[in-house]
Amino acid sequence: MNLLYYKFILSQTFALFISLFIGLLISLTYFGKVYGDTKIFNTQETSKIKELILETLLEKPEVLIEMSQLLKKKEAQASQQKVKLFIKENKNLLFNNDNAPVIGNKDGNVTIIEFFDYNCVYCKRAIDPLKKILAKDNNIRFVLREWPVLNEGSMYAAKAALASRKQGLYETFHFALMNTKRVTKNSTLTVAREVGLDLDKLKKDMKSPKIELHINNSRKLASALGFSGTPSFLIGEQTVPGLIPLKELERLVKKARLNKNE
Repeated sequence: MNLLYYKFILSQTFALFISLFIGLLISLTYFGKVYGDTKIFNTQETSKIKELILETLLEKPEVLIEMSQLLKKKEAQASQQKVKLFIKENKNLLFNNDNAPVIGNKDGNVTIIEFFDYNCVYCKRAIDPLKKILAKDNNIRFVLREWPVLNEGSMYAAKAALASRKQGLYETFHFALMNTKRVTKNSTLTVAREVGLDLDKLKKDMKSPKIELHINNSRKLASALGFSGTPSFLIGEQTVPGLIPLKELERLVKKARLNKNE
């Protein structure tokens, strides 16, 4: 067994090869001490291999950084593939669910889904670019996923907003709540009255099981898509956490449209 050859490989190759090589050695050491009746490494060779690995890593500590970066990249790629598979398997729930409000062109060829909270400052800042792109592009479906994560006021507002669909005022009420600096139970009811909602009916409709289902589904979908806060977007099949400037939003919509036509 030419141990110098292993040292040469470890000292010259990139971090990916090194990580694979080390994995191979570990596998052989663990599983291959005896293969049938044939010994692959004896105790002395195994010990020497471990010494060479340690020596090489001490001589080139940057390899550990490269390995860490490659590992993170691989983990990100694996996560992206997992999300893509989830989107593919849950298209109806994500894009065509009757229990989620839709603004814009209901038959649009690109769908933007936003996960938001009425007390989220960045969600409020996201309103301007969203309104502008909807005004410029009349072929966008904008699906709203109420995801109240900040406080009880957010939860109450989300339920009230969803209940307002029964009175045909969701869009008006939604944007009015987004323009409200601090959303609480009292401010939600004040805004509801101002936009013309029947408060007694609204409170009754807020108890619908469909509203709880929407919020629970939003929570599950956000988690599966890898989102950890609001606002978060799904544009076509591209996940985008955080506030999106108008130009970037336009680029992502264009990309989603091109991908759909491929």
